Amino acid sequence: MRYAFLTHALCSSVLLLSGVSAEEAAAAEASPAVVEKPAFSPTEVSGEFVEQFTADLGERWIPSKAKKDDPKSEEDWAYVGEWAVEEPTVFPGIEGDKGLVVKNPAAHHAISAKFPKKLDNKGKTLVVQYEVKLQKGLECGGAYMKLLQDNKKLHAEEFSNSSPYIVMFGPDKCGSTNKVHFIVRHKNPKTGEYEEKHLGGPPSAVVDDLTHVYTLIIKPDQTYEIKIDGNSSKSGSMLEDFIPAFNPDKEIDDPKDIKPETWVEEAKIADPDATKPDDWDEDAPFDIIDEDATKPDDWLDNEPQTIPDPEAEKPEDWDDEEDGDWIAPQVPNPKCAEVSGCGPWEKPTIKNPAFKGKWSAPYIDNPAYKGVWAPRKIKNPNYFEDKTPANLEPMGAIGFEIWTMQSDILFDNIYIGHSVEEAEKLKLATYDIKVKSEQAAKDALRPKKEDTPKLTAGSAFMEDPIGYARNKIDIFTTIFKNDPMAAVKAVPEVTAVGVMLFGILVSVLFAVVGINSAVAVDKAKQAKAKGKEAAITTKDKVAEAVTTGTEKVQSEVNKRTTRSTVTTEQ
Repeated sequence: MRYAFLTHALCSSVLLLSGVSAEEAAAAEASPAVVEKPAFSPTEVSGEFVEQFTADLGERWIPSKAKKDDPKSEEDWAYVGEWAVEEPTVFPGIEGDKGLVVKNPAAHHAISAKFPKKLDNKGKTLVVQYEVKLQKGLECGGAYMKLLQDNKKLHAEEFSNSSPYIVMFGPDKCGSTNKVHFIVRHKNPKTGEYEEKHLGGPPSAVVDDLTHVYTLIIKPDQTYEIKIDGNSSKSGSMLEDFIPAFNPDKEIDDPKDIKPETWVEEAKIADPDATKPDDWDEDAPFDIIDEDATKPDDWLDNEPQTIPDPEAEKPEDWDDEEDGDWIAPQVPNPKCAEVSGCGPWEKPTIKNPAFKGKWSAPYIDNPAYKGVWAPRKIKNPNYFEDKTPANLEPMGAIGFEIWTMQSDILFDNIYIGHSVEEAEKLKLATYDIKVKSEQAAKDALRPKKEDTPKLTAGSAFMEDPIGYARNKIDIFTTIFKNDPMAAVKAVPEVTAVGVMLFGILVSVLFAVVGINSAVAVDKAKQAKAKGKEAAITTKDKVAEAVTTGTEKVQSEVNKRTTRSTVTTEQ
């Protein structure tokens, strides 16, 4: 019962923090208008790999059952997430249009499909394009793809996070982290080792329940471009925009060069010839009484600064025998507000003109200063120059290897090839058509502005407010098991509600202790009256603190890497 109560309290509070009342949520459940949808027609677009999921998984797409290779975790588990080929259930845009769907929330999924032949883009443009539909949103999870390295060890049933890939591309979000990954796994020509090169400043993913198309174009002139829904979101040079850079520095610091012990880096020093002036009084106080001050003519010496509240009334539940005589709480004396002040008058203090503080010698330029020391530069023994990082290693398959807290992520209309024009044709025949139908269906669900108040939450909340709140709590507890800070940042609503409930609990405990303490009767009666006023003030401050705290927590950057066991790169 205790846990059920807490869950109910958390759910109710999350709904309040979402800014939507029960009446507003009910208003959003109105029956949607019928929206005409076009019928699906297979594309004639050609490419190295084109997938519209016109049939079940079959032999082309093979789910992985491999154990996850994670040296940082002591857990032993496998990719248990299920996949299905089905039509979308949220705002379907084209009749009969199916996609690859992630079926399980809070699970690790892996599936891959081999290319008809290995993909080699040396000297050619590489175009990667696919649609993503987040039917239940994306609180914490990935929706990116991997182009896997072509090798003899490429076994689909063993596909995992450790399977070598060449390109990783697509949306990823958890808490305040929201990006479209573009990562290249690059081989060092000197050592033969691979290193992940991440695009600096990647664009943000679009997180709603409509279909969105992501396009990556890598050109043989060593430039790239990322498009979202056909619009350019990021473009630049492969040689300049990646972290770490594809090519190391020509020169590095000499590790054998050590700073001499006599090297002086202090640019300023205290003047050794300076002496404290004879009239410098270090003991002079900071402020003194203003002897020239006079009491204002309107000062009321005999008026107290506070008086019993004339509007206060004795509470109905006040027991004179147990609580003693009731005394009204004190309020500021209104007479004092109309004059300079009340009560005994004292001369004010002013800053002491003789105050100088602790004496210290002034600073002068250091005659021995040599500047900031830095080791000498030497040629980098590991230097190499790859002038064509856009020439990727051959790729043999496509794979989705993701962890997500949300189910029903749908992938569709995948194009991998060398033609920007063919990819654009596929977008025009699929995305451009379905997004209009989806948007029309979504608009039909929205209550008219003149009939109902404005809704501020997403469609997932409007469809099931209690389920929405419970989902938030489930996400929080799942992430909290692995990384409490990540949970706080990913789901700040639950954190804020927890703080509020904790504050209320502490207030109740203090109240109980106060009632049972042995306090003099005359002090107890005043404390009870003041406590009731404080409770009202505390309630208002808690509400204000929760709102402010939620905004601050959500603005924090949730720093994650593609190898974190808590995040979606696993």
